Amino acid sequence: MIPALEEFRRVVIKVGSALLVDRSAGRLRHAWLAALAEDIAELHGRGVDVLVVSSGSIALGRTVLGLPPGALRLEESQGAASVGQITLARHWAEALGHHGIVAGQILVTPQDTEERRRYLNARATVLKLLEMRAVPVVNENDTVATSEIRYGDNDRLAARVATMIDADVLVLFSDIDGLYTAPPKNDPEARHLAVVERITPEIEAMAGGPASELSRGGMRTKVEAAKIAASGGTHLVIADGRGKNPLKAMMEGARCTWFLSGSTPTAARKTWIAGSLEPRGTLTIDSGAEQALRSGASLLPVGVRSIEGSFSRGDSVLIRDPAGRILGRGLVAYDSAEAALIIGHPSAHIPDLLNYPGRAWMVHRDDLALF
Repeated sequence: MIPALEEFRRVVIKVGSALLVDRSAGRLRHAWLAALAEDIAELHGRGVDVLVVSSGSIALGRTVLGLPPGALRLEESQGAASVGQITLARHWAEALGHHGIVAGQILVTPQDTEERRRYLNARATVLKLLEMRAVPVVNENDTVATSEIRYGDNDRLAARVATMIDADVLVLFSDIDGLYTAPPKNDPEARHLAVVERITPEIEAMAGGPASELSRGGMRTKVEAAKIAASGGTHLVIADGRGKNPLKAMMEGARCTWFLSGSTPTAARKTWIAGSLEPRGTLTIDSGAEQALRSGASLLPVGVRSIEGSFSRGDSVLIRDPAGRILGRGLVAYDSAEAALIIGHPSAHIPDLLNYPGRAWMVHRDDLALF
Protein backbone atom coordinates (compact mmCIF):
# COMPACT_ATOMS: atom_id res chain seq x y z
CA MET A 1 0.00 0.00 0.00
CA ILE A 2 1.34 3.44 -0.96
CA PRO A 3 1.50 5.81 2.04
CA ALA A 4 0.03 9.30 1.99
CA LEU A 5 2.18 12.27 2.96
CA GLU A 6 -0.67 13.63 5.07
CA GLU A 7 -0.34 10.64 7.42
CA PHE A 8 2.99 11.74 8.85
CA ARG A 9 3.81 14.08 11.71
CA ARG A 10 7.43 14.94 10.80
CA VAL A 11 8.59 15.51 7.20
CA VAL A 12 12.01 16.39 5.78
CA ILE A 13 12.12 17.95 2.29
CA LYS A 14 15.32 17.98 0.27
CA VAL A 15 15.69 20.57 -2.49
CA GLY A 16 18.63 20.46 -4.89
CA SER A 17 20.32 23.49 -6.41
CA ALA A 18 19.22 22.48 -9.93
CA LEU A 19 15.60 23.01 -8.86
CA LEU A 20 16.18 26.11 -6.78
CA VAL A 21 18.62 28.01 -9.00
CA ASP A 22 18.35 28.87 -12.69
CA ARG A 23 21.88 27.91 -13.68
CA SER A 24 21.86 29.76 -17.01
CA ALA A 25 20.95 33.04 -15.32
CA GLY A 26 22.58 32.26 -11.96
CA ARG A 27 19.45 33.47 -10.18
CA LEU A 28 17.02 31.95 -7.73
CA ARG A 29 13.74 30.63 -9.18
CA HIS A 30 11.58 32.89 -7.03
CA ALA A 31 8.19 31.74 -8.33
CA TRP A 32 9.10 28.07 -7.79
CA LEU A 33 10.32 28.74 -4.23
CA ALA A 34 7.19 30.74 -3.43
CA ALA A 35 5.02 27.84 -4.63
CA LEU A 36 6.96 25.32 -2.54
CA ALA A 37 6.68 27.61 0.49
CA GLU A 38 2.92 27.55 -0.10
CA ASP A 39 2.98 23.77 0.08
CA ILE A 40 5.13 23.79 3.22
CA ALA A 41 2.77 26.29 4.86
CA GLU A 42 -0.17 24.02 4.11
CA LEU A 43 1.55 21.07 5.82
CA HIS A 44 2.78 23.26 8.66
CA GLY A 45 -0.75 24.55 9.21
CA ARG A 46 -1.90 20.98 9.85
CA GLY A 47 0.56 20.71 12.73
CA VAL A 48 3.20 18.79 10.78
CA ASP A 49 6.86 19.37 11.70
CA VAL A 50 8.75 20.35 8.53
CA LEU A 51 12.51 20.58 7.98
CA VAL A 52 14.14 21.59 4.69
CA VAL A 53 17.55 20.45 3.41
CA SER A 54 18.46 22.98 0.75
CA SER A 55 21.34 23.18 -1.67
CA GLY A 56 22.13 26.30 -3.69
CA SER A 57 24.63 28.33 -1.69
CA ILE A 58 27.58 27.82 -4.04
CA ALA A 59 25.43 28.32 -7.15
CA LEU A 60 24.08 31.61 -5.80
CA GLY A 61 27.40 32.78 -4.34
CA ARG A 62 29.37 32.33 -7.54
CA THR A 63 26.91 34.63 -9.33
CA VAL A 64 27.14 37.30 -6.64
CA LEU A 65 30.95 37.12 -6.77
CA GLY A 66 31.07 37.07 -10.57
CA LEU A 67 33.00 33.80 -10.76
CA PRO A 68 33.30 32.36 -14.29
CA PRO A 69 31.47 29.20 -15.42
CA GLY A 70 33.17 25.84 -14.96
CA ALA A 71 34.76 23.96 -12.10
CA LEU A 72 35.82 26.00 -9.06
CA ARG A 73 38.90 25.52 -6.94
CA LEU A 74 38.24 24.50 -3.32
CA GLU A 75 38.86 27.97 -1.90
CA GLU A 76 36.61 29.51 -4.58
CA SER A 77 33.81 27.08 -3.70
CA GLN A 78 34.22 27.89 -0.03
CA GLY A 79 34.13 31.62 -0.72
CA ALA A 80 31.07 31.24 -2.96
CA ALA A 81 29.35 29.18 -0.24
CA SER A 82 30.09 31.87 2.35
CA VAL A 83 28.39 34.54 0.25
CA GLY A 84 25.66 32.26 -1.05
CA GLN A 85 24.59 30.97 2.37
CA ILE A 86 23.53 34.45 3.40
CA THR A 87 21.56 34.89 0.19
CA LEU A 88 19.99 31.44 0.39
CA ALA A 89 18.95 31.88 4.02
CA ARG A 90 17.39 35.25 3.26
CA HIS A 91 15.32 33.83 0.40
CA TRP A 92 14.04 30.95 2.52
CA ALA A 93 13.25 33.31 5.42
CA GLU A 94 11.31 35.63 3.12
CA ALA A 95 9.43 32.84 1.33
CA LEU A 96 8.34 31.15 4.58
CA GLY A 97 7.86 34.45 6.38
CA HIS A 98 5.22 35.37 3.81
CA HIS A 99 3.11 32.64 5.46
CA GLY A 100 3.97 33.67 9.01
CA ILE A 101 6.55 30.88 9.44
CA VAL A 102 9.94 31.50 11.05
CA ALA A 103 12.95 29.89 9.35
CA GLY A 104 16.12 28.86 11.16
CA GLN A 105 19.44 28.23 9.40
CA ILE A 106 21.57 25.23 10.41
CA LEU A 107 24.91 24.45 8.74
CA VAL A 108 26.30 20.98 9.39
CA THR A 109 29.36 18.85 8.69
CA PRO A 110 29.55 15.04 8.83
CA GLN A 111 30.89 15.19 12.38
CA ASP A 112 27.60 16.74 13.49
CA THR A 113 25.70 13.57 12.60
CA GLU A 114 28.45 11.00 13.26
CA GLU A 115 30.03 12.05 16.58
CA ARG A 116 27.59 11.40 19.42
CA ARG A 117 28.22 14.56 21.43
CA ARG A 118 27.83 16.82 18.39
CA TYR A 119 24.96 14.65 17.14
CA LEU A 120 23.07 15.20 20.41
CA ASN A 121 23.72 18.95 20.28
CA ALA A 122 22.50 19.20 16.67
CA ARG A 123 19.49 17.01 17.40
CA ALA A 124 18.53 19.07 20.46
CA THR A 125 18.77 22.33 18.50
CA VAL A 126 16.61 21.07 15.63
CA LEU A 127 14.00 19.51 17.92
CA LYS A 128 13.72 22.74 19.91
CA LEU A 129 13.19 24.73 16.68
CA LEU A 130 10.46 22.29 15.62
CA GLU A 131 8.88 22.51 19.06
CA MET A 132 8.75 26.30 18.63
CA ARG A 133 7.08 25.73 15.22
CA ALA A 134 9.99 27.08 13.19
CA VAL A 135 11.15 25.43 9.95
CA PRO A 136 14.88 24.62 10.11
CA VAL A 137 16.70 25.04 6.78
CA VAL A 138 19.76 22.77 6.74
CA ASN A 139 22.73 22.80 4.37
CA GLU A 140 26.22 21.34 4.45
CA ASN A 141 28.72 23.85 5.75
CA ASP A 142 30.62 24.19 2.48
CA THR A 143 32.61 27.15 3.80
CA VAL A 144 34.76 24.79 5.90
CA ALA A 145 34.14 21.36 4.34
CA THR A 146 36.85 19.79 2.20
CA SER A 147 36.64 16.72 0.00
CA GLU A 148 37.89 14.62 2.92
CA ILE A 149 35.28 15.82 5.43
CA ARG A 150 32.05 16.33 3.54
CA TYR A 151 28.95 14.34 2.74
CA GLY A 152 29.48 14.94 -0.95
CA ASP A 153 25.80 15.24 -1.78
CA ASN A 154 22.72 16.52 -0.01
CA ASP A 155 20.75 13.30 -0.55
CA ARG A 156 22.87 11.49 2.04
CA LEU A 157 22.97 14.60 4.21
CA ALA A 158 19.16 14.73 4.16
CA ALA A 159 18.94 11.04 5.12
CA ARG A 160 21.33 11.54 8.06
CA VAL A 161 19.38 14.57 9.28
CA ALA A 162 16.03 12.80 8.83
CA THR A 163 17.09 9.85 10.98
CA MET A 164 18.74 12.17 13.51
CA ILE A 165 15.42 13.91 14.22
CA ASP A 166 13.23 10.78 13.94
CA ALA A 167 11.47 12.00 10.80
CA ASP A 168 8.67 9.83 9.48
CA VAL A 169 9.40 10.55 5.83
CA LEU A 170 12.08 12.17 3.68
CA VAL A 171 11.03 13.67 0.34
CA LEU A 172 13.80 13.97 -2.26
CA PHE A 173 12.76 16.29 -5.05
CA SER A 174 14.53 15.47 -8.30
CA ASP A 175 14.32 15.94 -12.07
CA ILE A 176 12.69 12.51 -12.41
CA ASP A 177 9.54 11.05 -10.89
CA GLY A 178 11.18 8.09 -9.22
CA LEU A 179 13.06 4.86 -9.87
CA TYR A 180 12.69 2.91 -13.13
CA THR A 181 13.78 -0.62 -13.96
CA ALA A 182 16.10 0.89 -16.61
CA PRO A 183 16.97 4.39 -17.88
CA PRO A 184 13.61 5.55 -19.31
CA LYS A 185 15.26 7.76 -21.95
CA ASN A 186 17.11 4.77 -23.38
CA ASP A 187 14.65 1.93 -22.79
CA PRO A 188 11.01 2.39 -23.86
CA GLU A 189 10.17 -0.79 -21.92
CA ALA A 190 11.42 0.63 -18.62
CA ARG A 191 8.85 0.35 -15.83
CA HIS A 192 8.31 2.89 -13.09
CA LEU A 193 8.39 1.45 -9.56
CA ALA A 194 5.81 3.01 -7.26
CA VAL A 195 6.93 1.17 -4.13
CA VAL A 196 10.21 -0.42 -3.06
CA GLU A 197 9.73 -2.47 0.10
CA ARG A 198 13.35 -3.60 0.39
CA ILE A 199 16.54 -2.41 -1.27
CA THR A 200 18.06 -5.48 -2.93
CA PRO A 201 21.11 -5.78 -5.20
CA GLU A 202 18.64 -5.73 -8.12
CA ILE A 203 17.25 -2.39 -6.95
CA GLU A 204 20.76 -0.99 -6.57
CA ALA A 205 21.59 -2.16 -10.09
CA MET A 206 18.61 -0.25 -11.46
CA ALA A 207 20.16 2.90 -9.97
CA GLY A 208 23.57 2.19 -11.45
CA GLY A 209 24.81 -0.27 -8.84
CA PRO A 210 26.25 0.37 -5.39
CA ALA A 211 29.65 1.48 -6.71
CA SER A 212 29.09 2.01 -10.41
CA GLU A 213 29.94 5.03 -12.50
CA LEU A 214 26.77 4.49 -14.52
CA SER A 215 24.67 6.38 -12.01
CA ARG A 216 22.06 8.37 -13.90
CA GLY A 217 20.82 11.69 -12.63
CA GLY A 218 22.09 11.07 -9.13
CA MET A 219 19.77 8.06 -8.69
CA ARG A 220 22.50 5.98 -7.08
CA THR A 221 22.97 8.49 -4.26
CA LYS A 222 19.21 8.62 -3.77
CA VAL A 223 19.02 4.85 -3.33
CA GLU A 224 21.95 5.04 -0.92
CA ALA A 225 20.05 7.75 0.97
CA ALA A 226 17.02 5.45 1.04
CA LYS A 227 19.13 2.73 2.69
CA ILE A 228 20.26 5.19 5.39
CA ALA A 229 16.71 6.43 5.93
CA ALA A 230 15.14 2.96 6.06
CA SER A 231 17.68 1.74 8.63
CA GLY A 232 16.61 4.64 10.86
CA GLY A 233 12.89 3.94 10.50
CA THR A 234 12.25 6.73 7.98
CA HIS A 235 10.39 6.24 4.70
CA LEU A 236 11.86 7.97 1.65
CA VAL A 237 10.10 9.17 -1.49
CA ILE A 238 11.64 10.35 -4.77
CA ALA A 239 9.40 12.80 -6.60
CA ASP A 240 9.62 15.16 -9.56
CA GLY A 241 10.22 18.64 -8.21
CA ARG A 242 10.46 20.62 -11.43
CA GLY A 243 6.90 21.92 -11.53
CA LYS A 244 5.36 24.44 -9.19
CA ASN A 245 3.76 23.19 -5.95
CA PRO A 246 5.54 19.81 -6.04
CA LEU A 247 4.33 18.78 -2.57
CA LYS A 248 0.75 19.50 -3.52
CA ALA A 249 1.21 17.46 -6.70
CA MET A 250 2.48 14.54 -4.60
CA MET A 251 -0.49 14.73 -2.28
CA GLU A 252 -2.81 14.80 -5.28
CA GLY A 253 -1.36 11.58 -6.66
CA ALA A 254 1.57 12.57 -8.88
CA ARG A 255 3.78 9.60 -9.73
CA CYS A 256 6.72 8.99 -7.40
CA THR A 257 8.66 6.13 -5.80
CA TRP A 258 8.29 5.23 -2.13
CA PHE A 259 11.09 3.36 -0.33
CA LEU A 260 9.48 1.87 2.75
CA SER A 261 11.11 1.27 6.11
CA GLY A 262 10.16 -1.85 8.02
CA SER A 263 10.41 0.02 11.32
CA THR A 264 9.49 3.36 12.87
CA PRO A 265 11.95 6.11 13.86
CA THR A 266 11.35 5.50 17.57
CA ALA A 267 11.71 1.71 17.32
CA ALA A 268 14.85 1.98 15.18
CA ARG A 269 16.43 4.44 17.60
CA LYS A 270 15.59 2.25 20.63
CA THR A 271 17.09 -0.79 18.88
CA TRP A 272 20.27 1.18 18.14
CA ILE A 273 20.60 2.33 21.75
CA ALA A 274 19.80 -1.10 23.18
CA GLY A 275 22.15 -3.17 21.07
CA SER A 276 24.61 -1.18 18.99
CA LEU A 277 26.51 0.87 21.56
CA GLU A 278 28.99 -0.33 24.16
CA PRO A 279 28.02 0.96 27.66
CA ARG A 280 30.64 3.23 29.23
CA GLY A 281 29.13 3.43 32.72
CA THR A 282 26.23 2.59 35.01
CA LEU A 283 23.48 4.62 36.69
CA THR A 284 21.72 3.00 39.67
CA ILE A 285 18.31 4.52 40.31
CA ASP A 286 15.75 4.47 43.13
CA SER A 287 12.32 2.84 43.05
CA GLY A 288 10.53 6.11 42.30
CA ALA A 289 12.69 6.69 39.22
CA GLU A 290 12.13 3.08 38.12
CA GLN A 291 8.38 3.59 38.27
CA ALA A 292 8.69 6.86 36.35
CA LEU A 293 10.79 5.24 33.60
CA ARG A 294 8.31 2.40 33.18
CA SER A 295 5.54 4.97 32.74
CA GLY A 296 7.47 6.66 29.90
CA ALA A 297 9.23 9.51 31.73
CA SER A 298 12.82 10.71 31.40
CA LEU A 299 15.40 9.87 34.07
CA LEU A 300 16.01 12.92 36.26
CA PRO A 301 19.11 13.46 38.43
CA VAL A 302 17.04 13.31 41.62
CA GLY A 303 16.23 9.67 40.93
CA VAL A 304 19.85 8.52 40.50
CA ARG A 305 21.45 6.99 43.61
CA SER A 306 24.96 6.30 42.30
CA ILE A 307 27.12 6.23 39.16
CA GLU A 308 29.96 4.00 38.03
CA GLY A 309 32.49 4.38 35.25
CA SER A 310 33.97 7.27 33.32
CA PHE A 311 31.71 8.49 30.53
CA SER A 312 31.11 11.53 28.37
CA ARG A 313 27.90 13.18 27.32
CA GLY A 314 26.25 11.08 24.61
CA ASP A 315 27.80 7.81 25.77
CA SER A 316 25.69 4.75 26.37
CA VAL A 317 25.17 3.79 30.04
CA LEU A 318 23.46 0.87 31.77
CA ILE A 319 20.57 1.70 34.07
CA ARG A 320 20.09 -0.55 37.12
CA ASP A 321 17.23 -0.74 39.62
CA PRO A 322 17.83 -0.59 43.43
CA ALA A 323 18.43 -4.36 43.48
CA GLY A 324 21.12 -4.11 40.79
CA ARG A 325 19.04 -5.58 37.96
CA ILE A 326 19.59 -4.04 34.52
CA LEU A 327 16.51 -2.08 33.41
CA GLY A 328 17.88 -0.79 30.12
CA ARG A 329 20.36 1.48 28.41
CA GLY A 330 20.38 5.16 27.58
CA LEU A 331 22.44 8.03 26.20
CA VAL A 332 23.55 10.10 29.15
CA ALA A 333 23.18 13.89 29.04
CA TYR A 334 26.18 14.69 31.27
CA ASP A 335 29.83 13.75 31.66
CA SER A 336 30.48 11.48 34.65
CA ALA A 337 32.17 14.28 36.62
CA GLU A 338 29.15 16.55 36.17
CA ALA A 339 26.73 13.70 36.83
CA ALA A 340 28.42 13.03 40.18
CA LEU A 341 27.67 16.60 41.26
CA ILE A 342 23.95 16.58 40.47
CA ILE A 343 22.69 13.06 41.27
CA GLY A 344 20.11 13.03 44.04
CA HIS A 345 19.27 16.69 43.48
CA PRO A 346 16.15 18.26 41.94
CA SER A 347 16.64 19.57 38.41
CA ALA A 348 15.97 23.11 39.63
CA HIS A 349 19.28 22.96 41.53
CA ILE A 350 21.39 22.13 38.45
CA PRO A 351 22.31 25.76 37.55
CA ASP A 352 23.69 26.33 41.07
CA LEU A 353 25.55 23.02 41.16
CA LEU A 354 27.16 23.32 37.71
CA ASN A 355 27.24 27.10 37.26
CA TYR A 356 25.34 26.80 33.96
CA PRO A 357 21.70 25.95 33.19
CA GLY A 358 22.25 22.39 31.93
CA ARG A 359 19.49 19.95 31.04
CA ALA A 360 16.72 18.88 33.37
CA TRP A 361 17.24 15.16 32.70
CA MET A 362 20.05 12.67 33.11
CA VAL A 363 18.71 10.48 30.29
CA HIS A 364 15.91 11.76 28.06
CA ARG A 365 13.09 9.32 27.37
CA ASP A 366 13.81 9.51 23.62
CA ASP A 367 17.37 8.33 24.37
CA LEU A 368 16.28 5.43 26.58
CA ALA A 369 15.65 1.77 25.75
CA LEU A 370 14.15 -0.40 28.52
CA PHE A 371 14.57 -4.18 28.44
